[in-house]
Formats: sequence, C-alpha cells, structure tokens
Amino acid sequence: MSNIRNFCIIAHIDHGKSTLADRFLEVTGTVDKRHMKAQLLDQMELEQERGITIKLQPVRMQYAHEGANYTLNLIDTPGHVDFTYEVSRSLAAVEGAVLLVDASQGVQAQTIGNLYLALEQDLTIIPVMNKIDLPNADPDKVAGEIIHLLGCKREEILTCSGKTGVGVEELLKAVIERVPPPSEELGSKPARALIFDSFYDDYRGVVASVRMMDGQLKKGEKIQFMGTKAQAEILEVGHYSPKMKADPMFENGQIGYLISGLKELGDVRVGDSITSVSSPAPTPLPGYKEVKPMVFAGIFPQEGDDYNALRDAMDKLKLNDSALIYEPEHSQALGFGFRCGFLGMLHLEIFQERIWREFGLHIVATVPSVAYKVLKTDGAKLVIKSPQELPEVQQIEMVEEPWMSVDIIVPDDFMGNVMGLISERKGIYLNTEYLSAGNDQRALLHYEMPLSSLITDFYDKLKTVTSGYASLSYEFKDYRKTNVVRLDILVAEEKVEALSTLVWRDEAHRIGKQIVESLKETLPRQQFVLKIQAAVGGKIVAGDRLSALRKDVTAKLYGGDVTRKRKLLEKQKKGKKKMMSMGKGKVEIPTEAYLAVLKR
Repeated sequence: MSNIRNFCIIAHIDHGKSTLADRFLEVTGTVDKRHMKAQLLDQMELEQERGITIKLQPVRMQYAHEGANYTLNLIDTPGHVDFTYEVSRSLAAVEGAVLLVDASQGVQAQTIGNLYLALEQDLTIIPVMNKIDLPNADPDKVAGEIIHLLGCKREEILTCSGKTGVGVEELLKAVIERVPPPSEELGSKPARALIFDSFYDDYRGVVASVRMMDGQLKKGEKIQFMGTKAQAEILEVGHYSPKMKADPMFENGQIGYLISGLKELGDVRVGDSITSVSSPAPTPLPGYKEVKPMVFAGIFPQEGDDYNALRDAMDKLKLNDSALIYEPEHSQALGFGFRCGFLGMLHLEIFQERIWREFGLHIVATVPSVAYKVLKTDGAKLVIKSPQELPEVQQIEMVEEPWMSVDIIVPDDFMGNVMGLISERKGIYLNTEYLSAGNDQRALLHYEMPLSSLITDFYDKLKTVTSGYASLSYEFKDYRKTNVVRLDILVAEEKVEALSTLVWRDEAHRIGKQIVESLKETLPRQQFVLKIQAAVGGKIVAGDRLSALRKDVTAKLYGGDVTRKRKLLEKQKKGKKKMMSMGKGKVEIPTEAYLAVLKR
C-alpha cells in the first residue's frame, strides 16, 4: 500500500504532457526501447496526427527508489478546454498532480483552469517547468509566474525536458517523496471502486477503467454497479502497461481495468461505483458532477438508411467520450438524426472525424447553437436547443442565453486588439491581473461573454489578433435576458431548415448577408435564376441572385448577320423566362454549402 503512488499530468494544450509520459515509460523500463514511439499513450490515429490528447490514458510503471520498489500509476490527460471533463475525472482517481508549464510559453489559461480543478480535489501539486532545452526558454520569468500562481518556493519548482530526458528521474523521485500513498485504513472496508473511464471491445463487451478506493475485488467475484443496479461477474481484472495485462486481484489504491462481460452500454456509466454483491458497501462513492454540454448541433446521416448504424456508433462513442449527450431529432430537410450536445467546437470537430474514421459513416452537421431558456406569454418555460423549437414571436415573453466567465492570457502588446475583439462580441470587461513583472509582461484578462459569441470562430479570431500568443479558458456563469430571433434561409423561395440559426436581432442583417454570400459562392448554378434570401419572421433582411446556367447557343454560328445571333439569344431568353414562371425548381444543396455556412 505505502509503495503505491497515483498521479496525473495536467497542463495547457501542447506543453509536452504526452512527451513527458513517454520519457517516464522509458526511464522506468515499462516499454522496451524497440517498441518506443512518440506519443505512445495517444492510442487514436487522430491524436497522433493532430498531436493533441483527446482521451485520458492510464498506465502503471514500476520504479526502484532508495532500495524500495514503487508502483506508479500515471494518468495522461488532455489539455484543451473542450476536454476538461476528461481531466476532472482523472483528478478524482489520483492523489497528486504534476503541473506542467512550458518554459518558453509560461503559464497559460488552461494551466490555471486545470490547476483550480486539482485544488478543488485537494491534490498535492508538483510544479514542473518543461522544455528547458529550447533556445527561447526563460526559466526565471516562468518560475516567477508559477510562484505568483501557487505561492510555492523557487526550490520546489522542478525543471525537465520531456524531449531529451533531462530531469525526468528527479521528477519521478519527487512524485514518490511528495505525493501521499493511498490511505491505509480503507483496505478493511467493503469493496468500492470508481469508474473513471470506459470503452467498448467487440469481443469482451464494456471495459471499465477503475480506481479501487476501498477493499479488494478479484476475478470470478459477483459485483454490482451501484448507480445502474446492474449485476455481473468479474471475468478479468488487470492494469495497463500500456497494453492490458491481467492480474489475479485488485487492491485498495490501485488503478486498472475491469471486464464484466456486460454488453449493454447503459449499465456501465462513468462516475458510477462498483461494489461486491456478497458484502456490498452502504453508499456509493461521490461521482462526478453531471457534465453540461455547451454547444448543440444536429447530426444526421447523409444516407437515410444509415440511421441505425449512426445510433449504434454514437452509443459506442459515448462510452469512450462521456461528455457527449444526444437525443433523437427529426428535420424536414435532413430526415431522422440526433440533436447532440458538445463541450465546444473542437469537441464537435473531433466527433465528426471519429464517426467517419471509426465507423465509416458520412454525416451532415447543422449550424451549432446554444441552449436558450424561453418564457412564454402563458407562463410555460422551455429550454430550446435548435432554431426550429423557437415559438412564434407573439408567444414569447422573454428569452435568456448562457453567459460564460472567460479568462484570456495575453502579452501586454496585444491587449488592445483583444479588448477590441471582445467588445465586438458583446463581452463585459471585469479586471486585469499581471502574471509577471518586467518588460514583457503578460496579462490575465477576466471577462464575461455570451456563449453564442464564443462558439463559432472566436478562438481562431483571438489567435489571429494576438499572432497566436493568446490562450483562452472559459466556464459557465449564468443565464441572462437577450433578444434573439430565428434567421431563416430561403433558396429558390423554399426554407432550408438545416440552415436556420438563432441570432441577436441587431445582428440579423449582417449574419444574413454573410450566409447569403457564402451560399452564392458554393451553390451549383441551376437552369434558372436562383433567389437566395435571409428572412426574420416574414421580413427579408438580405438577398441575392445566382444567375442561371446558360448554354452557348451561338457556338454553332459562323459569319453572317448579327440578327441571326440575336434571334437565338432571344429564343433562349424566352425559354429561361418560361422556366422562371413555371415554378422554382428543386435545388439540391450539397454538403459543401452547409459546411461553408457552418464555418461563417
């Protein structure tokens, strides 16, 4: 017991967590040199390609220190704000956290966000400066920022380089010395284990990653999931190193996996507690707070008969990604699909990519929106997640939208640009803190902003106006009164449901014009003149026309009088006029056009 240490690595995106985890595996000899590769714990192709961690990943290492053998359980966590839920779950399963800060970039917004999550769980924090081998590293300045943040002493901050391996052994020793072992007295209590992650194996069913909090569990024992009341028998317990290795039993303080053969995805929930059927624990462990999705989008299969395949794919992804929330939805334009809740735009993008890669399904996603609270004139309250659900204007008493607390860290020189950008997005300035003294100061700006101005392209714009130096972190604050309307898009005088969006009334003309312009560029031309319009209620706020596709009817002429040419053109003109008056024609809108509007 006293030789177990459970810890995780937390940091801002791209500060070197996965690279440092690679060095840990190398130094402790967990993985042979010949099997070693970069980002070993990032199992998904997508993670390898993008160089970001999407899933938390546990691994067990053995390390000898001062004549004693220690078992180190490490959880590598994501850094992006959209995957904060993965981080909060990892923190509940460990006693200590390595706070990693890039020595060339310093403290970033997500460093602070993840640190607060760790402090809420009362974890031991070990501050570490990574990438000290870089030519532009500035350890003194960054150390000053860490001291300002944590209130620790300069000698408590360790330095290392995940790339070259300098300082990694010292860091492992610090983990053994500073992180407390799991508490001893829990070993005699009834068995309780916390599920902090899960995934689906086609042959063995649901595999749950668990942290044993009290007592012990062994193979062949009957267990109960305390939240879902499902019962099963343990087929296998074991640990990750990083591949799965079976063990005879699971003891208090250990982290590993448990296979119960359950095939029903609803029975194994992340955050649930497992106990033994023979001597059950009286109360479950405190789980996680329910994750609140922030961005909602409709997800529809491109081919209608893929609906069931999409549902199965989403069930399996939900196991792997517990922040995903979805319910069935029907759209006149796109047929049957789902209304899905995501934590942010990156989460949505990764989800689309995974559906295509892992299940081979092509999907159409509608314009992302946020959840609005609507009070109707008859006193009824609604929460609406899609533009189609918004009642008629005369039935609405009041609409409220979600606001976020936003923290942005930015070098002093770019503060003006950032303030300009946020005031355009209806943000409210609170205050500024300075992280470091000296010439090149960095400021931490506190703002409040409506979530709808954050979700579309705010992060991209922020990176643009600060030359890539700014970092952003946000969390939900409250709901506030707003004036939103539904902006409908008409193509050939027919409403295109999938392109409707909810916008602020004073922005309707600008956004309508943008959408009309992007549709004009992406829609294929038809045999008749195509009207593209944006409307609020019955009023057109923006419009344009896409000219008709014309055959070159004069191509066969050579020489002769100009009247011959004119005669053919007049004949064509009459035909086009007749087509226009006959009706509007059916326009197939290609996926590229939907995507162009989504990106706005």
